[in-house]
Amino acid sequence: MLSKSVSLGLNGIKGYKVDVEVDLNFGLPSYEIVGLADTAVKESKERVRSAIKNSGFNYPMKKITVNLAPADTRKIGSFYDLAIALTLLAADEQLMNVGLNNYVILGELSLDGRVRSINGALPLIIEAKKQGFVNFIIPYGNINEAKYIEGVDIFGVKNLKQAVNFLCGRETIEKTANINYLTKLDDKQYSADFKFVKGQEIAKRAIEIAVCGGHNILMIGPPGSGKTMLAKCIPSIMPNMSFEEALETTKIHSVKGQLNKEDGIITVRPFRSPHHTATTVALVGGGNNVLPGEISLAHNGVLFLDEMPEYSRHTLETLRQPLEDGVVSISRAATTIEYPASFMLVASMNPCPCGNYGSKKTECVCTQSQINKYLSKLSGPLLDRIDIQVEVDSITYNEINDESFSENSENIKERVDKARNIQQLRYKDKDFYSNSKMRSEDLNKYCKIDSESSSILENAFNKLNLSARAYNRILKVARTIADMEGEENIKSPHILEAIQYRTLDRKYWGK
Repeated sequence: MLSKSVSLGLNGIKGYKVDVEVDLNFGLPSYEIVGLADTAVKESKERVRSAIKNSGFNYPMKKITVNLAPADTRKIGSFYDLAIALTLLAADEQLMNVGLNNYVILGELSLDGRVRSINGALPLIIEAKKQGFVNFIIPYGNINEAKYIEGVDIFGVKNLKQAVNFLCGRETIEKTANINYLTKLDDKQYSADFKFVKGQEIAKRAIEIAVCGGHNILMIGPPGSGKTMLAKCIPSIMPNMSFEEALETTKIHSVKGQLNKEDGIITVRPFRSPHHTATTVALVGGGNNVLPGEISLAHNGVLFLDEMPEYSRHTLETLRQPLEDGVVSISRAATTIEYPASFMLVASMNPCPCGNYGSKKTECVCTQSQINKYLSKLSGPLLDRIDIQVEVDSITYNEINDESFSENSENIKERVDKARNIQQLRYKDKDFYSNSKMRSEDLNKYCKIDSESSSILENAFNKLNLSARAYNRILKVARTIADMEGEENIKSPHILEAIQYRTLDRKYWGK
């Protein structure tokens, strides 16, 4: 007998429909899965067999053929266990008139029949909803992330027997109640606050500008000057994530298997800080199953590269395309998968191997050749993609001993929100919402400057030997500074301050 059900497959963070077909025939007992299944899917044979037996059902001793359609699309993961088991029982007439096709079925089975939670449930359900599906049977452990999706009926099951009883009408399962995302925003907490940062007013100003416009920033200073602490405070002043941003960020973490199942959704902008020994695959994504890397896990948040020159140069160069496009494309022989990667790059580094070049307190012991070799690890094209470069010097004893608090993150965030609101209104008809994302045609429209500012910028361009990309970055930063001051037009002080954040090009890279 033939029976059918519907499940879902995952390609990156996009789901697609998978028809599960099970056919039982007389003959020597066997079990065959067709439909371009990977190892995890083929191994479902043993999980399904044991789960059916240990749940009190009869495992049919027949020739079993399982087809996962479309046949030309590779099936990866353990999403299909529950659907296969239920379809197999229906084909064996142990489930009668259950309307399997009315549900999208997801779940991995344990040998004892329990239904384990899966990675990627949120993107799977969202994509299925777009295709018109409204009823879902999923693992009970995934219901928290499904609570935020409106317009669908979610039924969480704990084991195979409960799923069978529900489909047969012998047990009632209440559909999962929806939760309003806005109520979760009140629960967000941050691990760091700017009020605990002593001194470093110039660096704080640069960081505030960077967050207001979504600009990438590089902090250069000796060890112990507070670069890491400054970076960790950045999420506390970033704008709240919209529901759309939260969903997209949660999708990525769900696929990677790094989503907190209790929370179900990410409400705080990610802060990712990979170690400098991280491989290119770990940073960008890839592997056998083409999973997202650190730059995608930082989507809508911060990617912090501490001691940037210590990373492999090849690894750093792979950041260039995501920094420009906001997505990363991972190509394999059979497929190409895109993951979102729109993040704010925050990097730190020492000015030289010993860390004291340019310090007001400690003398540098490095030779010029050692300094040049150290700094050459960062290529010009990569530096051009960093809008703001700022020096962070060691703090004084009086600053450390000062018991008063600096301005807290809450007050800074109010100014950031004000500047971001100006940008959102300006770009309401665009596909971006911050100054850092402006394209060339947008610069001509929104970054017009007067003759005095043009003269200043021309002088800087020639003296610092800036590239065309660095020129555009200066205009974008100046636009952000003007927004922070509520100015409609960019003025010469804004240009001068923006240029100030490029002078490190000349100082450290001999321009």
